Amino acid sequence: MYYYLPHLREYEDAIFPNVIFGQQRTGVSLVMGIPTVKREKQHYLINTLHSLLYELSEEQKNDCVIIIFVGEVTAVRGCPEKSFQGMGSHQASFHSFPKEIQSGVLEVISPPASYYPELSNLKKTFGDSEDRVRWRTKQNLDYSFLMLYAQPKGTFYLQLEDDIIAKPDYIQSIKTFAAKQSQEWMILEFSQLGFIGKLFKSGDLPRIVEFFLMFYKDKPIDWLIDHLLWVKVCNPEKDAIHCEKEKAKLRIRAKPSLFQHVGIYSSLAGKIQNLKDKDFGKNVLHKAHNNPPAKVDTSLRTYQQYTLEKVYKGKDCFWASAPVAGDYISFTFLSPLKVEKYFFRSGNMEHPGDKLFNTTVEVLPADEMLRKELVDNGSKFNYPATKDGYLKIGAFENGITEGSINQSIGKIQAIRLSVNSDSPVWAILSEV
Repeated sequence: MYYYLPHLREYEDAIFPNVIFGQQRTGVSLVMGIPTVKREKQHYLINTLHSLLYELSEEQKNDCVIIIFVGEVTAVRGCPEKSFQGMGSHQASFHSFPKEIQSGVLEVISPPASYYPELSNLKKTFGDSEDRVRWRTKQNLDYSFLMLYAQPKGTFYLQLEDDIIAKPDYIQSIKTFAAKQSQEWMILEFSQLGFIGKLFKSGDLPRIVEFFLMFYKDKPIDWLIDHLLWVKVCNPEKDAIHCEKEKAKLRIRAKPSLFQHVGIYSSLAGKIQNLKDKDFGKNVLHKAHNNPPAKVDTSLRTYQQYTLEKVYKGKDCFWASAPVAGDYISFTFLSPLKVEKYFFRSGNMEHPGDKLFNTTVEVLPADEMLRKELVDNGSKFNYPATKDGYLKIGAFENGITEGSINQSIGKIQAIRLSVNSDSPVWAILSEV
C-alpha cells in the first residue's frame, strides 16, 4: 500500500478508519460494504439500509455485518473546492437503526483525510472531464480502503452501493449459490450492473485491492476488475472469445439478480443515471392472505389506488400519507368470530422505511357486558383497555406486529391499529 500511496509514509495512522458507530464485529459469514458520499439532490442510503435489513431473521442478523464507508472528510488534498462535508449529512440518518448499531450488525466508518493523496492535476483519460477523473479516482481509493477494513471480519465480502434495493431472501440466496459452486471462482455476481452485488472470498481481497491501487488513477473500478480477470486467465496468443470463456469460469453470474439500482442522481455532481437491472424482475410489494369478511375503515389519507380494502383482500398494498397521533386503521368483522393469531407488516421492498411507528394493536370483544367492564375497570386479562372498550394486545416493532390472542376474550367484533404519535414518514401496510 505504501508503494502505491507513498504519501502514507508521512501519515502512519491514515490507514486506520474513524469508527463512528459499531461494535467491531468479526467472525461472520457475510460482510457487506457500502461506500457513500453526500449527493446534491437526493439521498438513498437509509432506504438501502431498510431494504437490506427488511425481513432478515435474527440468525441472519447475527451472522453478517453491514459496513457503511462515509467517504466525506473535512478536506481531500488537492481539491479543497470539493471539500467534503464530514458526517453532517449522514449522522442523523443512523439514529433510525439503534438496535442494529448496538448489536453490531451495522457499522459506520470514515477514512482520515490524510488517507487520500493529491487529487489535483490527474491525467485526463477516455474523454472524461477533470471532475469525473477525480471522482472515479477517489472512488477507487474508497473501495480499496473499505475492502481492506472488511477483509478480516468474515468469510465472504459483498460489494454494494448506497442506492439499491434487495430481494427479501438475498442472504440465503447468496449462501445457497456460493455453496453450489463446484469450480474455483473469484467473483459471484448478483447484479449485472457496475460494482453492485459482487461477492468475493475475503481471503482474495488483499490481492484484489493491490491491483486496484496499481491502477487507481487510470480506470473505473469495474474496468479494473475485468482487467484483473484478464491478467489471471487470458492467453494473449488466443482470441477474445477464448478469453471471455476463461473469465466466465472465474466470474459467475447468478440469475435472477438480487439487487436493483434505484438511484437517479449520481454522487458525481450533474450526473443522471437511469440504470435498471432487467434480470431483477418485478418487486413483490404485498402478500395475500385469506381473511374473514370485514368492513375496513381508516382515518388516514389514502394515496392514489392503494386502498385499505385492497391489502385486506390481498390485491395490493395500502399506502397513506404520514399518520398523526389519533389516526387508526380498523377491521370490523361482519360476524363476530374467534381469532387465534394476527400478523401485520408495514413497509415493503420498494419503500421499506414507510412503516408504522408507535402503533398499537387493539381488539374489541363482541361481548357487550365485557366491553362495559373494560371501560369501568381499565384492564382485563392483563391487557390495558381503552376508553371505548378495546383491549391493547400488541404493538408494532420494526414495522411488524404479530401474536396470539387470549381465547378468554371470546369472540371478537373488530381489530384496530391505533397510531399514538405523529410519524415523519408515510405508511404502507403490505400484509394483513
